[in-house]
Amino acid sequence: MTAPGIAPLVRPRRLVPGDRVAIVAPSGPVPKDRLDRGCEILRGWDLDVVVMPHVLDTHASFGYLAGSDPDRAADLEAAWCDPSVAAVLCARGGYGVQRICELLDWSRMAQVVREAGPKVFVGYSDITALHSAFATRLGVATVHGPMVATETFTTDAPTSSMLREALFSPESETARVLTSPGAHGLVPGVASGVTVGGCLALVAAELGTPTGLPSAAGAIVLLEDVDEKAYRLDGFLTHLLRAGWFDGVAGIALGSWHDCEPVEELMLDRLGGLGVPVVAGLGFGHGPSTITVPLGIPATLDASTATLALDVPALL
Repeated sequence: MTAPGIAPLVRPRRLVPGDRVAIVAPSGPVPKDRLDRGCEILRGWDLDVVVMPHVLDTHASFGYLAGSDPDRAADLEAAWCDPSVAAVLCARGGYGVQRICELLDWSRMAQVVREAGPKVFVGYSDITALHSAFATRLGVATVHGPMVATETFTTDAPTSSMLREALFSPESETARVLTSPGAHGLVPGVASGVTVGGCLALVAAELGTPTGLPSAAGAIVLLEDVDEKAYRLDGFLTHLLRAGWFDGVAGIALGSWHDCEPVEELMLDRLGGLGVPVVAGLGFGHGPSTITVPLGIPATLDASTATLALDVPALL
């Protein structure tokens, strides 16, 4: 049984051959060559790929953004509200999502969910801010998975294959029992709860915002990050602990910490005292290979087997 706190979210339907998917760039600028390769992979899955108008834009003043804030927001909103689109896939992360959260018409996007049902939404890294927004504003389960114009998706076959299985065959054992070769228990135990989280820096940055998840009570929290010093990771975790965000958490799953300073001792220091199961090395997030993990889905975390088992398929 799922622990009290965060309720499971509404699940989108799975994809089928011939579905139309829209590519958006809510964060950083997108390399055209990698976008082209990623779109070819999707077309190889018999998907009808539509690249939104501003995906290849670059902001006139700030080169770390893929176009202006209004244009990035307009692409995302248009893709979500287009009745012909079955899934919205992010091209890459970087930075910029938080700049557009208040520019999106959440009432209009929620009306789409009520009248036509939710769509699949995929991304990670900076997209963590949208995962929390889709949860708090739309009540929709999302997919923490590889993005179309990232090197990991375009060059690592296991990464793209797992995303494909999660989108088309979510009831399969590979898509429902999640682990990685390096996964191991840090704190023993078994816990059940709804999956939340993503990139640690964004989880911390979203705290107190209109779209941030106010609490992880009853949840299985997924955390990962990239290219961070230990003291910064310590700061993010300490901020969340001091704010009470972890109060009542059911369990914690740690993903990749690519190019970060060693983290396991730090994680035990900051999170071990919560008295909940902790699994490390689960393999989601940044890095040369990544697994696909749904958010908003009830799951069981088992430190003895180092697995995160979904109680239901991520997609209908």
